[in-house]
Amino acid sequence: MQLPYDFPRASVQPLIRPWIPKWRLEDLALWGGPPAFPEPLHVGRPNIPDRRRFFERLEDILDRRWLTNNGLYVQEFERKVAAMLGVKHCVAVCNATVGLQVAAQALGLEGEVILPSFTFVATAHALRWLGLTPVFCDIQPDTLTLDPDRIEELITPRTSGIVGVHVYGSVCDVDRLEALAAHHKLSLMYDAAHAFRCSREGRMVGGNGQAEVFSFHATKVLGTFEGGAVTTNDDEVDRKLRRAISFGLNREDEVVAIGTNAKMPEVSAAMGLTALESLDEWLAINRSNYAAYREKLEEIPGVSIIPFDGPESRNYQYVIIRVDEERAGLSRDTLVEALRAENVLARRYFYPPCHLMKPYRPSASGEPATLPVTERVSSQVAALPTGTAVGPSEIQQVCQLIRLCVEHGREIGERILLRNRVPALPTA
Repeated sequence: MQLPYDFPRASVQPLIRPWIPKWRLEDLALWGGPPAFPEPLHVGRPNIPDRRRFFERLEDILDRRWLTNNGLYVQEFERKVAAMLGVKHCVAVCNATVGLQVAAQALGLEGEVILPSFTFVATAHALRWLGLTPVFCDIQPDTLTLDPDRIEELITPRTSGIVGVHVYGSVCDVDRLEALAAHHKLSLMYDAAHAFRCSREGRMVGGNGQAEVFSFHATKVLGTFEGGAVTTNDDEVDRKLRRAISFGLNREDEVVAIGTNAKMPEVSAAMGLTALESLDEWLAINRSNYAAYREKLEEIPGVSIIPFDGPESRNYQYVIIRVDEERAGLSRDTLVEALRAENVLARRYFYPPCHLMKPYRPSASGEPATLPVTERVSSQVAALPTGTAVGPSEIQQVCQLIRLCVEHGREIGERILLRNRVPALPTA
């Protein structure tokens, strides 16, 4: 079969979409007007690398008939990621959730594990799936990452480890977490799903703790369709990880440990290698989008963008705003509802926090965890569309929509409240 090499190279330039300007309250789609964008504007629309290069690799995979089981492309992908992050070992996996599980197993976690509630639920699920008990800790109000000052009060004789989460590319206070873990003889690992190509004090995320877990899901800055990786500088952890992802096999016919099937297939590694070739261009677009949003939002009262200042490396994968309801005149939820009606699919990310989700709520007789910073932040933040599918034109209109909503915030809130109270008229 002839491969479609006549397909155009996926452009790294943002798409240009037609949009309908909105200047008056009555123009909003909430009140029946047409959406500002004819097609949805997503927070994480996948980045597509050079199709020709990907198809060349795909053809080679098919010719070799080596589709999985630590193929040549997986090995190359692991080497390049390890070199980029400055770590000894990179173990490619089928997705980051399973990556968290095999990392927790490799570290020997048992009993209770301390982690933030302000994270995607996969972090908690991965631990609970192994029979571990997640113990949720509050976050710092500035970095939105695990608060070291709140950890010690949660440590019990059953505590075996700490899982930090780098949020939106903001890196945990790794030095303090390392000191805490060492003092209490606890294992330490990180969910680094948001932090590929991010740094703290000039050191790339990847070598902190005993292991760090990256996501290469399609919506991430580097996507492999589905996929992830666990990185470590510990040789023994690397050996345990490689056994764990392949059924606990030490050799072809020797099973030495409990394992699973978490291997990355060759097609995902080929996608990852091709994506790495465009990564710097994608990061530049993300950085440009972030700067454009920041410039246009800074004068809107009650709406602030999460800052990424300083000399550190950032991937700018997410553009996150915080909505101060008192100053903005409307809540985060009301603003998100108005934007989504305009086909701007802003996300309440993360909401609700894990400790308030059904699987993690205490029993009827128990009291929920007290995590005031987590709950406040979770009620205020929203992610706006960015990435290679978004450019200056779209950002200009999204910010104009936010400005319009804030200018009429209290009236919008009152109208929505009235609309929700009034039952719909029966249809004929």
